[in-house]
Amino acid sequence: MQTLRERAAALAVVAFATAFVAAPAGAQAPYPNRNLRIIAPVQPGGGVDLVARTVADRLGRALGQSVVVENQSGGGGVVGSLATARAAPDGYTLMVGYVGTHGTNPAVRKLPYDAVRDFTPVAMVGGTPNVLIVPTAMPVATLPEFVAYAKAQAGKLSYGSAGPGTLTHLAMEQFKVAAGFEATHVAYRGIGPAIADILGGQTQALFPGLAAGLPHIKGGKVKPLAVTGRTRHRLLPDVPTFEELGYRGFDGVQWYGIVGPANLPAPIVKRLNDEINRMLEAPDLRERLAGEALEPMPMTPDQFGQYIRDDIARWSKLAKDRGIELTD
Repeated sequence: MQTLRERAAALAVVAFATAFVAAPAGAQAPYPNRNLRIIAPVQPGGGVDLVARTVADRLGRALGQSVVVENQSGGGGVVGSLATARAAPDGYTLMVGYVGTHGTNPAVRKLPYDAVRDFTPVAMVGGTPNVLIVPTAMPVATLPEFVAYAKAQAGKLSYGSAGPGTLTHLAMEQFKVAAGFEATHVAYRGIGPAIADILGGQTQALFPGLAAGLPHIKGGKVKPLAVTGRTRHRLLPDVPTFEELGYRGFDGVQWYGIVGPANLPAPIVKRLNDEINRMLEAPDLRERLAGEALEPMPMTPDQFGQYIRDDIARWSKLAKDRGIELTD
């Protein structure tokens, strides 16, 4: 019986022949000559859906074909990821791969897909940092003060997350190791309930993506102590990075990119990468992404592929060191 990758490789040969061999010598390849679809492996709403619809709109105009977004949620991104991995590698099925499907989930779960071998990296779109926030009532104003406070509480503090194995969970575990304090993990079903409980005082810390935390920071309901990433974020210019404060390796972000099934023909990948990188240069697109605190991160397909491998390795090491392995 053929494996998933063997079937994909066979389909790639057919796709390549259809897309390129039939074209007259010297003529532009006919790809695309029908509608494309971008799978968003989540429910409508939020960063993944925004990226899917933004790219679909711009890519459709650039390619001269309709690009339809299909929301296929379930299993923390597994349903949509499997649908993409099993699709014909002809450039007509793409997906928004993000830190969950191609970063943290592969690090903490046994998945029915391989995040590296079963996909073709096409283009990185952008990322938003995570920000460590605490209630306004907590008697700390800086990250060093928080660490000292947490150590003084001797494990009495709790922190929320959007769910076990999510970036909001792993980033805090990374910080606990780096700073040498303990806090109890309280997992929620999504970032909304986690934010509600830190606002209500049920938990004492949270590591949300900047887009989710920013309204509450601006409203004075929580205090931001530090952001991930290599530079300060333009929306929070007064909030230092972890690296500035002496904590190395906190450059992970909530990232979003476009992937396809394994063995997409190289000319198709190049065409899509060129178009997506070109659209990321448009000022109006940058403004729209800024609504989700997203900064464009254009890369070549090879650079994006290496980024995915590095992200999986980063979180896999942390999960192993902290004994984090999810079975459901």
